[in-house]
Amino acid sequence: MTTTAPRLGTALARLLILAAALLGTLLAGAAPASAHAALTGSDPKDGAVVATAPKEVNLTFSEQVAMSPDSIRVLDPAGRRADTGEIRDLCSGSIVRYGVGLRAGLPDGTYTVAWQTVSADSHPISGAFTFSIGAPSTTSVALPDRTAGGGLVGALYGIARYVSYAGFAVLVGGGAFVLACWPRGASVRPVQQTVVRGWLALTGATLAMLLLRSPYTGSGELSDAFDLAGLKAVLETKTGAALTSRLLLLGAAALFVAVLFGAYARRTDPKEKKDLSFGLGLGGTVVAAGIAGTWALAEHASTGIQPGIAMPVDILHLLAVAAWLGGLTVLLVSLYKAPSVERSAVERFSKVAFGAVAVLAATGIYQSWRQVGSWSALTGTRYGQLLLVKIGLMCVLIGIAWISRRWTQRLADTKPTGETGEGEETGEAGEGDEAEEGEEAEQNGAEAADPERAAQLARQRAAVATARRKRERDADPERAGLRRSVLTEAAVAVVLLAVTTVLTSTEPGRTEEEAARGTAASGPAAVPDRPVDIRLPFDTGGVDGKGVVRLSLDPGRTGANALHLFVERPNGKPLDVPEIKVALTLEAKNVGPLPVAPDRIQTGHWSASGVQIPMPGEWRIQVTVRTSDIDQTTIEKNVKIG
Repeated sequence: MTTTAPRLGTALARLLILAAALLGTLLAGAAPASAHAALTGSDPKDGAVVATAPKEVNLTFSEQVAMSPDSIRVLDPAGRRADTGEIRDLCSGSIVRYGVGLRAGLPDGTYTVAWQTVSADSHPISGAFTFSIGAPSTTSVALPDRTAGGGLVGALYGIARYVSYAGFAVLVGGGAFVLACWPRGASVRPVQQTVVRGWLALTGATLAMLLLRSPYTGSGELSDAFDLAGLKAVLETKTGAALTSRLLLLGAAALFVAVLFGAYARRTDPKEKKDLSFGLGLGGTVVAAGIAGTWALAEHASTGIQPGIAMPVDILHLLAVAAWLGGLTVLLVSLYKAPSVERSAVERFSKVAFGAVAVLAATGIYQSWRQVGSWSALTGTRYGQLLLVKIGLMCVLIGIAWISRRWTQRLADTKPTGETGEGEETGEAGEGDEAEEGEEAEQNGAEAADPERAAQLARQRAAVATARRKRERDADPERAGLRRSVLTEAAVAVVLLAVTTVLTSTEPGRTEEEAARGTAASGPAAVPDRPVDIRLPFDTGGVDGKGVVRLSLDPGRTGANALHLFVERPNGKPLDVPEIKVALTLEAKNVGPLPVAPDRIQTGHWSASGVQIPMPGEWRIQVTVRTSDIDQTTIEKNVKIG
């Protein structure tokens, strides 16, 4: 029984549908604000209530970011700008901190800090938080519901990223397949078309990313893609320089492709062909490494720990991916469109793919350690979970590749019979070919006399040629089995590439955990070396029973602290009360309440020294105010003690 392979059109259609569905699912499921820098702290902190207006607002990030004059905005309760618009660089050593000055004389109320910037690995990040001066109040500020890098522009940019990776793999891997595995493939038209389409895809995707970069990191409006001022600003950034460099290198790659499918394909002298092959291999490797370097210099590898090691490792990783998946794509096309591809060529590619997998394993282990850093991040973060999916797909892909290798060992070698411009096989096609050739002379005479008859005969010849190619393609059951396994391998590779694209735009597990720790350490408390300052409005319900308690805990850390309480009337004047008490409770550790009995210093001022905070955490401060023999109330506030 003859084993037949699936039809190419149906198989490719299914492959494309699978790729589109999976890519859409992954891009839709990816958080729009995924990024690789994170806000790890702020002063004032999120939700803090400070007694007096600070002079500036500071933001601390997990890695370097690119700030613009409008990156940090502070809005008052009415939605008006409360900052001066002057961004200050407060970075020191490994600490990445930026600040913006506030205007003088700000009234009490709740203020909103909205920020948006670009992390060192090219991804936009944004966020917002609030703090209050004096006491919380209502605010009319409406934060945007779309985060940086989201919306239609974000989706288009993500698709362009996917296409650029795929184009790079086909361009580099296809060229490597021809040079290292199947030199005769340089004259096969379908192989030429596949590699050229890889170049076109990478070039088009790079141009699209360059145009979309400004709205992707800024307004989010698609119309801004053609804003010349925005494009000029993008060209001055690290990512803009990387994309521009990629376009220049693609010009060199176009020359490489032209020589490969031109002069190299026409060479017949073995020595000349060998010399040209060496030059193309050396030059192509340099150009391919340069293109891969444009990713390494602008994205993950360029920031974080050990960038000097991570960038060359990232280049090797990308080249290995291209050699394997790009070569696999060209092999698939060759098996369907050029059935005469020799067994020796398939065996050589099998060895190349094995080497590429070994490089992928080594570089992937290092990258995983660098971006994840811990077992908890591997299973508890989105990046780690996607990485596990990628590892699983790699295992599936290796298993299918092993099956393909088994088919290769059983493959009957087919001697080349020559290719036409469209990759059609010539030569003997079995019994009946001589009769077909004998009829050709008669058909030529009929064509000269009747153009309509000529067109009909041309269609008949095309149908005969198609049937002949199908017979040749399906004549070898081992070759048909190899086609099916390679097609399955390519389908899994499409899925793997989609996961990788989403992975590169997801916040690494190491950074996410650091940001989570920074968030856990933040809250309505003062930064180290500053006292905890909070305002607690009260109303006991009696005569002269309304006012505000201003509480200060200095230095606001574990150990001994000095406690000061100022009791004021609504008009700000001191209010003398018969009694005031304080209690501290750390509910997370079942500590407290710890009573504190402050001493009256003067009208409206109470104090206690040596107030012990035994451990850090979120403490609840309860203040009981008695304004008469029967009128009293208890007010409370949670603060973070470091």
